[in-house]
Amino acid sequence: MKSIKYLGFFLAATVSATVWLCALSGASQTAIQLQTDPPLNQVIPATAPTQLTLQAVDSNQTPLANANIQLRLLTPAKSPWFTSDFPIVEGTTLLELESAAPSGKLQFEQTLPIRGTYRAEVRVTPQLAGAFEPFEQVISFAIPENPVKYRNLAILAVILLLVGLGGGWVLGGNQSPQAGEIAPQPARMLLSGVTVLAIVVLLTINMSAELAESHAGNPMFPTAPATPTVQQAQNVQVQLAGATESTVGQLATQTVKITDAATDEPLPDVAVKLQVVGLEDNKPVFNFIGQSNQTGELTWQQQLFDGAPHQVTATVAPIAGSPRQFSPIRVAHRVEVEGIAPPLYIRFISLVYFTAFFTASLIAGIVLRRHWLQQSGSA
Repeated sequence: MKSIKYLGFFLAATVSATVWLCALSGASQTAIQLQTDPPLNQVIPATAPTQLTLQAVDSNQTPLANANIQLRLLTPAKSPWFTSDFPIVEGTTLLELESAAPSGKLQFEQTLPIRGTYRAEVRVTPQLAGAFEPFEQVISFAIPENPVKYRNLAILAVILLLVGLGGGWVLGGNQSPQAGEIAPQPARMLLSGVTVLAIVVLLTINMSAELAESHAGNPMFPTAPATPTVQQAQNVQVQLAGATESTVGQLATQTVKITDAATDEPLPDVAVKLQVVGLEDNKPVFNFIGQSNQTGELTWQQQLFDGAPHQVTATVAPIAGSPRQFSPIRVAHRVEVEGIAPPLYIRFISLVYFTAFFTASLIAGIVLRRHWLQQSGSA
């Protein structure tokens, strides 16, 4: 009986300890929730900014207040056999951003350049030590390819199929060359047409590469209205510093610094609205509203994936309820971006695919013509 009694006490203690540990684990379980607008299945690469919202919550799904959020956004991994429109961008860092999050939320708009699976590496820390345990989380999300790409690919495939089948049908006939001819005239005309088509394709590939290389240096890009990089008003000085030249595939660092014009003391907790616009088509690629840190700065690193000039603009204004009020101050500068053409082997991979598809269609046309001739002869 005593052994049964002790066994009962042991089981009860074990269950109690398990429940306590599970509760403790659940209480410390924090996470990052990702929401996008529009939904991920409706995002079209390289067209318009997508709004991404990262919300830090505790185990009760309650937002974590007074947090600092660090974000590193990575583009889809390299895929040499099925490359995207921007192969240089594949497997690189698109954005690095850190900002105070009073409500545990980090929200920004970013144009996603290519289809595939992105990785968001997020680190959350408390502004007040001990408020909660710092934690990290990696979030993966995928966006589809532009439907227009599938349509264009289908049209090209149909053209190659019809040309290949037609050519094979001609070559599969019972033809014999005339005296002095190497091949029958239809076959010679077909081969000449294929040769011209191959030359046109190669010229198109090389010309597109040259255009991509000279994209950044095109003087025809519009010039944005001049805005100072340093502005001062109502004893507040705002300075926009950072890279004015960049390269596709690399990060460009930008910093907004806010100080007291009289004492040169940093001004923390000031609202900063950021906007990056591509000057080629005057479309925004990045929007963000954050706050300056304790040193009066807001720094971010961003990749400008389009090889064209961009305009970086920062508008500074006091947050609601701030004892220091002043009119919004705007600073900006232009960033020249050098485009990089895809490596030659990547450009020729697509050519190999199309050539193989055309060859298969050509063989299929020859086989069909000869089968038709055999059926006609036997009849």
